[in-house]
Amino acid sequence: MTSLRLKGPGLLVAAGVFAAAQGASGQIVPNPGGLLSDLVGPVDDRADTKAPFDPSLPRDTPDAVKAIDLAAPVTNLHDTLVRAYWFNPQLLAERATMRSSDYTLPQARAAFGPSIDYSFGLNWQHDNVDSTFGKSFTESGRTTTAAAVLRQPLFTFGKLAANERSARAQIAFERARLRDTEQQVLLDTISAYVGVLRDRAGLQIATDNLGILEQELSDVQARYQVRESTEADLQQVRSQVGTARADMRAAQAALDASEASFRSAIGSPPGELAPPDGLPVPAASLASAQDVAQQNSPVIAASRAREQASRAAADAAKAARLPRVDLQGRANFGTTTPYNNHLRDNSYQAGVVLTGPIFDSGVLGARQKQAEAANDADWRLIDRALRDTQAEVTTAWSARDASVASVGDLADAVESARQAYEGALVQQKAGFRTTLDVLILARDLLTVRRSYNSDVADAYLNQARLLRAIGSLDYADLAPGAPMHDPTRHLEKVDGWGDLPWTPVLEAIDGLGWPQPNKVRPVRDPALAPTSQQPAGN
Repeated sequence: MTSLRLKGPGLLVAAGVFAAAQGASGQIVPNPGGLLSDLVGPVDDRADTKAPFDPSLPRDTPDAVKAIDLAAPVTNLHDTLVRAYWFNPQLLAERATMRSSDYTLPQARAAFGPSIDYSFGLNWQHDNVDSTFGKSFTESGRTTTAAAVLRQPLFTFGKLAANERSARAQIAFERARLRDTEQQVLLDTISAYVGVLRDRAGLQIATDNLGILEQELSDVQARYQVRESTEADLQQVRSQVGTARADMRAAQAALDASEASFRSAIGSPPGELAPPDGLPVPAASLASAQDVAQQNSPVIAASRAREQASRAAADAAKAARLPRVDLQGRANFGTTTPYNNHLRDNSYQAGVVLTGPIFDSGVLGARQKQAEAANDADWRLIDRALRDTQAEVTTAWSARDASVASVGDLADAVESARQAYEGALVQQKAGFRTTLDVLILARDLLTVRRSYNSDVADAYLNQARLLRAIGSLDYADLAPGAPMHDPTRHLEKVDGWGDLPWTPVLEAIDGLGWPQPNKVRPVRDPALAPTSQQPAGN
């Protein structure tokens, strides 16, 4: 297990989003001696204010979540993730889609059971009869009919079994999509959280810079009064002070935008945010990260589930060209003639019926070929998903390493720039430095502090993006102990609706001779690494 390790001097915390010390845990930890504690304030550990239950929340929402007051500010990443996980509209919509797909399974299994249809009819008939001898007569009357038809499939040569496999594969696809949406929402939440911290620190940096330049302006004005500095020196400093004020307004605007994005992503305003905990990565090397992605990536899992669904659809199209055996029963009740309602005809029929196509002008064959071609496309898209995941993991790994290394370099650069500026101030008073020299060094200090602040945030976000790329940005790891949504509970609830004692028997018989539904297709792309050609099971 590896985790992000950032190292920087405690005196430079004001230049970054959070101070980091390299400890035994290997995680980002706040530096209590830095200036960040003055910026972000103490962590508020008080319980969330109770709020009435919102009836718009899903029924499976835990009571602890129902009591959360979204109007209350959040102060730590754990609570922020909990609110995003349970209240994000996109995530709630995806869970509803997941529940909707669960119902396809009882529908597919219900096809193994009997169905009874009925019909009722009340008809009126009027006859006007003319004869060739000029005589005519009319008769009228009504008929009443009723019918009931029972159908029980016995054997469909795999069509019903294929439909069930397709339903289960579609559920697996939606579940993988749900995991992918969850991880994206969590990444967006972390980005919003770190963005607020970054821009708050950016505003502090701009404020510090303005204070430095205003002090320099005061000193130059004092020297100008005693003829120790020139008009050019004074105007140079005034120009820099004006630029610094504009920079501070821009930093405030950036912070306002970040806080608005935070509220949009989480649904709550940001309070005095505490530095986030570290993000361990379950991989010590790029190769091991690629292996983890093969197992955990929801994108790869979704592509495999989609291929299984289209494979089952191709099997169903093939089975549609074969016969089927059904048990049928029919009961008819009705009036024999519309002119005499007292004469009735009641009949009962029962039997085993074999049906199948004889000639369809090639329609069923074309449908089978169409389904097989669609399945071949989905098979190829597994290779596409594997390629994309490999590239994404490689990119994320490289970006993480580069940003972590950059943080260390910039931490040293900030300290050097600070010492150079402070030394220049001393030399200026001794007459060895000009005002322009001091302004240039102040600008250098501002630039490197901004870069350090940005890179500290990027290092943390790149760590989160790496976890997202390998499919390990899981809510259970980010918010241990918090209530979780279990998509299997709803499926277990609806699975088996309408099943009859003989449903499993007919299901087993109908699936004879067909391939295993969960068999994973091998990788056909020669460009993929050999480790990718041993696909993991579902």
